Amino acid sequence: MPPLTFSPEVTAARAAGAPLVALESTIITHGMPYPQNLQMAQTVEDDIRAAGAVPATIAIMDGQIHIGLDAANLARLAQTQDALKLSRADLAVALATGRVGATTVAATMICAALAGIEVFATGGIGGVHRGAEQSFDISADLQELAQTRVTVVAAGAKAILDLPKTLEVLETLGVPVIAYGQDSLPAFWSRESDLKAPLRLDTPAQIAASHLMRARLGVPGGQLVANPIPAEAEISAAVLAPMITRAIAEAEAQGIAAKDVTPFLLQRIYDLTEGASLPANIALVRNNARLAAQIAQALGTARLA
Repeated sequence: MPPLTFSPEVTAARAAGAPLVALESTIITHGMPYPQNLQMAQTVEDDIRAAGAVPATIAIMDGQIHIGLDAANLARLAQTQDALKLSRADLAVALATGRVGATTVAATMICAALAGIEVFATGGIGGVHRGAEQSFDISADLQELAQTRVTVVAAGAKAILDLPKTLEVLETLGVPVIAYGQDSLPAFWSRESDLKAPLRLDTPAQIAASHLMRARLGVPGGQLVANPIPAEAEISAAVLAPMITRAIAEAEAQGIAAKDVTPFLLQRIYDLTEGASLPANIALVRNNARLAAQIAQALGTARLA
């Protein structure tokens, strides 16, 4: 049996059959400093509760997969300086050695599926990094979406990535990429990109029905729901493009590679936007959490119909 530990709130929700929404934890440990990271995590959890579902922040602590964090463990994680950034490859090692680890999109999907949670809200997924034709730097998130049956609500892939190649890999892997309420694929901090989304759905009920139909068909993998950032919080792609180009050039010049690339680039975008990327990031995560709660509710309603 997997080493799962459920928080009291999640335990009560499971017993009552209440809708659950999984949340990743690398945004807490690697996304922003303390105490802003703790405040953000608490706010996102409260958004899910206000929308009628129960949050389940996932992290690795003391040899256990924690499904939901109580107040003490959430504060502990937010203050952990050396938390591992965990994906599929290193999840088991962190558990076996008792390390504190924060889960990426891929690891969160694995843990959520083990816990029977079908909906997961995050900021943006990983994907194909620019220059991947030389570096082969492609996030494990894409493969996880192809094999683990969890619906992931994100604001698209992170804009620092090669979005056309990311979309192409998702298509090759058979992952449904669903834009919510629009035809253009969202680009994280920007509501739209030059890419047309392969699929469009306009209601949480439609997304829930698609999730259930994939299960009925026996098709493995999840769905990516690309939810545009609220209009009042977005930063236009035209403003961001030169900043992203500069940040990537700096990363290459400094030899930044592998798991260190994304945190470095996000920090540089924060610096170059004079801090504007942080409130935008928080706004999109909160927006995704609210939609995920609605989808989780719609799944429950569909099963009762």
